[in-house]
Amino acid sequence: MTADDQLDALLPDTGDARLPLYQRLRDAMIGRIVAGDWAPGTAIPAEAEIARANGVAVGTVRKALDTLVAEGVLDKVQGRGTFVRRPSLDRSLFRFFRAEDASGARTLPEGRILARKVAPCPAEPAAALGLAPRTPALRIDRLRLIDGTPVFAEEIWLPRERFAPLEELALTGFGDLLYPLYERLCGEVVALADETLTVDLATAADARLLDIAKGAPVVVVDRIARGFDRHAIEWRRSRGPADRFRYRIEIR
Repeated sequence: MTADDQLDALLPDTGDARLPLYQRLRDAMIGRIVAGDWAPGTAIPAEAEIARANGVAVGTVRKALDTLVAEGVLDKVQGRGTFVRRPSLDRSLFRFFRAEDASGARTLPEGRILARKVAPCPAEPAAALGLAPRTPALRIDRLRLIDGTPVFAEEIWLPRERFAPLEELALTGFGDLLYPLYERLCGEVVALADETLTVDLATAADARLLDIAKGAPVVVVDRIARGFDRHAIEWRRSRGPADRFRYRIEIR
């Protein structure tokens, strides 16, 4: 289904009339994207077509689209149109880690699922996901490796109802990238994420999984992944050896 197939009126009959018209149109577009009517990578209809279908000025449509571009939901491509953005968050974790193989080439680490089970969700991920503490949720434990060497141990929590298809999936079927799997099997698209980076000492579990000494420094990356409506859909904690971490930024 293309965006053009869904070019009926976007603006609902009900809603908060106090909001500016462009904001209501922006919210309605987000609703279409979250519902899957406008999938990532899809070109949305032209400004004039949206304006005509909704009985609003082109300037109103343009302001709504510009807001979504600024929020990172849409991408405008000169001469081609406006597209629903498909982020590459699966690779973003390794912007600050030496993700290189033996030859020095940049590489995406292998993903190895160690365990997958339904368990009571701890307080921290439950709060992030909008669940009551101890609510049954899907937990995934994963190891990331380069050339067979562990670089990250990950603990991932997902709302059970939204990710039910993953409960029966063979562990070998997860592959190296989880976000395309979420979209394909569960209809859940990760659009953006919040990350917090801290430093800790390796626990006994870290030492065993990462093949490092207990008490060695590790970098901890906590991520909350969100959909286009900014609703949290994944909580993830990644722990990796600090000696593989580097921070580099160009300051102008």
